[in-house]
Amino acid sequence: MAILGTHTPIIFGLLGNIVSCLVYMAPLPTFYRIFKKKSTEGFQSIPYSVALFSAMLTLYYAYLKANAFMLITINSVGCVIESLYLIFYMIYATKSSKISTVKLLIFFNFGAFGLIVVFTYLFSTGPRRIAVVGWICAVFSVCVFAAPLSVIRLVIKTKSVEYMPFSLSFCLTICAVMWFMYGLSVEDFYIATPNIMGLAFGVTQMVLYLIYSKRRNEIMPVVDPKEEVNGIHMNSIADLPRENSDRPQQIEGNLELDHTVYIQPSEENA
Repeated sequence: MAILGTHTPIIFGLLGNIVSCLVYMAPLPTFYRIFKKKSTEGFQSIPYSVALFSAMLTLYYAYLKANAFMLITINSVGCVIESLYLIFYMIYATKSSKISTVKLLIFFNFGAFGLIVVFTYLFSTGPRRIAVVGWICAVFSVCVFAAPLSVIRLVIKTKSVEYMPFSLSFCLTICAVMWFMYGLSVEDFYIATPNIMGLAFGVTQMVLYLIYSKRRNEIMPVVDPKEEVNGIHMNSIADLPRENSDRPQQIEGNLELDHTVYIQPSEENA
């Protein structure tokens, strides 16, 4: 029985599907940049591998659980999109990145997932199997939200938000709210609980983005040497009276200097 109302699970399930699709589409600008530069640069494959594993695991949980159509649809889409991302990443990654990504997929996405499926079928049945898989899903759902922590560390270290798109952080936050409400409405706390952490991580990323993007905009303007040299505007030199054109112009130095500064007009400093 739904906690918040009969139609609430359908509403938040649909909203969760829509926002989750936006989350899956959020890295598209990143992969467009990779395509243009033919390089993965500082981007990592870990978030996409973890997201794929979480989608596979939640899909398995949804098949075990009754009336989980909303979970089946979005996680099926997630498996397809994350797989495409990883394939695209492998095309433009360096040799070392390709090797590490292949190892991650073999031991994590296939090995670990296969072991979970086998052990839950051999050593648990019925509601107990659903509970075990549900807890595993909850743990790895938190890992999906925590995967960008490596990017957060990079942002703090470099004081740059270049590798942390705001759109992704924003969509993750809204997505966490939608699925928390869905899990609460259908009394599925394996879905609701990890999204509390997702909300916290999403807000943290958005706050960091606002802090470091603001600092980036506060860079001091570059002084054009044609306009100013040592605190003296060169355009003002032309306006000074000239008693003798063959004699260098004399301008009193700034307050830090006790001597007179002479500047010889020429093409180079005019």
